[in-house]
Amino acid sequence: MKGTNGRLAVLVLVLCGGLLFAACAGHRWASPLDLVRAIAGDPDLGARLLLAWRLPRVVAAGLVGALLGLGGAIFQGVFRNPLAEPYLLGSAGGAAIGATIALLVPLGVPSTFALGGLSFAGAWTATLLVLGVAYGARDTAGLLLAGVAVAAMLGAIRSFLMLALSDESVSLQVILSWTLGGIQTPTWEGLGLLALLVAAALAASLPLARGLDLLGLGADQAAAFGLQTGRFLRRAILVGAFVVAVAVAYGGLVGFVGLIAPHIARWWVGPRHRVLLPISAGIGASLVLVCDGLARSVLPPAEIPLGLITAAAGGPFFLVLLRRQLRA
Repeated sequence: MKGTNGRLAVLVLVLCGGLLFAACAGHRWASPLDLVRAIAGDPDLGARLLLAWRLPRVVAAGLVGALLGLGGAIFQGVFRNPLAEPYLLGSAGGAAIGATIALLVPLGVPSTFALGGLSFAGAWTATLLVLGVAYGARDTAGLLLAGVAVAAMLGAIRSFLMLALSDESVSLQVILSWTLGGIQTPTWEGLGLLALLVAAALAASLPLARGLDLLGLGADQAAAFGLQTGRFLRRAILVGAFVVAVAVAYGGLVGFVGLIAPHIARWWVGPRHRVLLPISAGIGASLVLVCDGLARSVLPPAEIPLGLITAAAGGPFFLVLLRRQLRA
């Protein structure tokens, strides 16, 4: 217990450091004193801009990162594959298609509901499609290949929809920026909704912990311990699709965070999902906070898409893991 509490304390410190870095980083760097003045309600224009724009963006980045880390841990447990990740398995791509339709097609419903609902439907459908294609595969490599193929197909469909449906009323450049990954800057009210969704995602994920632990023993062993495997998989995929859909709706396509965060968490606290799931969320939040701060400050006044930063870090990480997997 002491060891777990110590690791949680370290994670909280890392998370606070990521928050501070991301809040200070930007085209105009802010000092911690500037942040205190902004939070205290200083009437200065710079302080008001920090409070209205940068701080909500920073909190949103942390929440999106938490969702990505959590989603990666769920999918790696469901598929029993350390290379599983929402971006690679097509789940994020399916959510992106739903979100693209919501952004480009007037559906007559509030944009928040359309974006969230269609993103969820796309993520769930894509995940089920990958499972259907890889059904009967002898090893998890077949699942990974199916995911890569489905993700490529969904990317092509998304690009076609962007070209076919965009018009003068919707900037194609804005949609392209979103698909490359970028945290949407919400109002404080909108941020409250995102926080509630993250809390709901975590609350729905934690009851999956025992089933994910049993699945790690193999489907037959899990069934022997009383787990209704088919029912559990449907439930876990439903929760994973919800997590990914919310992350994509607020952050676009941000790859590899769902791959890296669970690996760091598993190395740090072990494979038990009761601890692994929240720790993965915390590590994912820290990673996205740092990457988002870099995206806003490396090439001022331009902003690098967040997805490019995470891909630059996650691509080599994935190749190292793949090499180890092939040698095993």
